[in-house]
Amino acid sequence: MLDVVKDDVQSLMLEIGARARAAAQPLAIATAERKHAALISMAAAIVERKDEILAANAIDLENARATDMTPALIDRLTLNETRIRGMADGIRAIGELRDPVGDIIAEWDRPNGLHIERVRTPLGVIGVIYESRPNVTADAGALCLKAGNAVILRGGSDSVHSSRAIHACLARGLRDAGLPEDAIQYVPTTDRAAVGAMLTGLNGTIDVIVPRGGKSLVARVQSEARVPVFAHLEGICHVYVDGSADLDMARKIVVNAKMRRTGICGAAETLLVDSAVIGSHLVPLLEALTEAGCEIRASSTVLKIVPGLKPATEEDWSTEYLDAIISVAIVDGVGGAIAHINRYSSHHTEAIISEDPKAVERFFNEIDSAILVHNASTQFADGGEFGMGGEIGIATGKMHARGPVGVEQLTSFKYRVRGNGQTRP
Repeated sequence: MLDVVKDDVQSLMLEIGARARAAAQPLAIATAERKHAALISMAAAIVERKDEILAANAIDLENARATDMTPALIDRLTLNETRIRGMADGIRAIGELRDPVGDIIAEWDRPNGLHIERVRTPLGVIGVIYESRPNVTADAGALCLKAGNAVILRGGSDSVHSSRAIHACLARGLRDAGLPEDAIQYVPTTDRAAVGAMLTGLNGTIDVIVPRGGKSLVARVQSEARVPVFAHLEGICHVYVDGSADLDMARKIVVNAKMRRTGICGAAETLLVDSAVIGSHLVPLLEALTEAGCEIRASSTVLKIVPGLKPATEEDWSTEYLDAIISVAIVDGVGGAIAHINRYSSHHTEAIISEDPKAVERFFNEIDSAILVHNASTQFADGGEFGMGGEIGIATGKMHARGPVGVEQLTSFKYRVRGNGQTRP
């Protein structure tokens, strides 16, 4: 059902929304055991049907290359046996997490004898709009299910065949566990009008929207959505090498932060080096990046020391390259790094490499990004690496969810007040 008459898209989406809302009710009270059984069955189906998933992915990759998709986006789109096993392992890991629904977050007694509890509850229906990454189908479906939410998945046209094959595995898991299949729905049309319909909230059936994709998609969602949004617009991540940094550690971390996977939101885009270690650290760091295949875009100060590099423009400091390119500047100590990051950061992830506890404490206290890292790669900015089993995305806003959006972040709460006859005077 990839092609739907435009006039029918709105009615199709409203039907999907109504079905999701209906599924959310029994899902919210489903037992932890039943949700766990569904997730284990989903993981098994993904492994069993890997050949079908790879064949579907091959179609998407062929289409992507025909449209001259960038290498970074093709990397996000590509599935192989290792990544498929990773999807299945991720679902199993989510299954093993503590079920958050019903957890008592806090409780207290009032002088009048009332006992008050703050208890985790599902959000309801979550809409996920994404591009290129077919693994989001598995991650989002599993995380939403674990938190007791129904989810509407709208993948991009570039990953449609892969995502549909993965979704079929999720549907099997729901059936096997006796849960409503409408709990995880995949939008069956590539018409962009479906996105617009989801942003309206589908007559109040969608409670939260999560976009996963390029800047233009996220910007559109944040601008047009009539329901709350968990998202980050860009991942302009910085690594600051302090004057106290161990050079070997810095070299290893900087190369990994930039080059492990250049197309992810946690990839470093700017390297800041303390002026105190220009003579000892700068050239070895640049050489290590160059040897790894990274293009350097250098500030005027860096160019005076290492001429011949490509000059950085003002635009470079606020650019998410998602490629093997990094901008490099010299700063005066941790204060200079903080000033640069606070000016150009997208508030995603920043790292400091330092052996000075005072510098680290100041960096952590004075930078207002969702994730701050000490002596480790920015590429750990990931829900799976945080022990969350997976993530539906990274949020940089300050309301409700911030940083990796995992199972707990996909819940809200309600208050339960227990009395024994109290009335208010």
